Amino acid sequence: MFQKLKNAHKWNMADTVTTMRMGVSVFLFFLSLETIWFLVIYTFAGLTDVLDGWLARRTGRASEFGARLDSIADLLFYGVLLVRLFPLLYQILPGEIWYAVFGIIAVRFASYIAAAVKYHRFASLHTWLNKLTGAAVFLLPYVLFSPFGVVYSWAVCILAFAASVEELDYNVGRLYFSI
Repeated sequence: MFQKLKNAHKWNMADTVTTMRMGVSVFLFFLSLETIWFLVIYTFAGLTDVLDGWLARRTGRASEFGARLDSIADLLFYGVLLVRLFPLLYQILPGEIWYAVFGIIAVRFASYIAAAVKYHRFASLHTWLNKLTGAAVFLLPYVLFSPFGVVYSWAVCILAFAASVEELDYNVGRLYFSI
């Protein structure tokens, strides 16, 4: 019992930063997308997403609890964005782009299934293409209303498809060789 208590998670600065992202994510739900305040709070949320992991690694406080808290914060942030941005994206972007988006989702889902079979749990790889895709998707609200918003969205789709195929290839390849 003492050993369990000794190894218990201790709240740290990275956890606080992650919790801040959760709070501002909820706040984003109530802001108008067309205001500068939405972009300011959105940017802050994105910076906290980068900062919490860096802090955890830098201070030696990376933990399973922190990783789970980060995942919950990510789900909350992306959930709010999905509810708020999706209707706007649906209006602005051409119908053909949604076929690409569904294709990307299908490949990504296949990759997650392959990883689940291999690792017996949900797994997503942090490849350079996945990180680049995340950054490109994050920048979408900044360029969506610009003259090249649709072109940029297509570029993001191409990048996301490449990242999804890379991850599927890795997971299926690993799965194939482990049988």
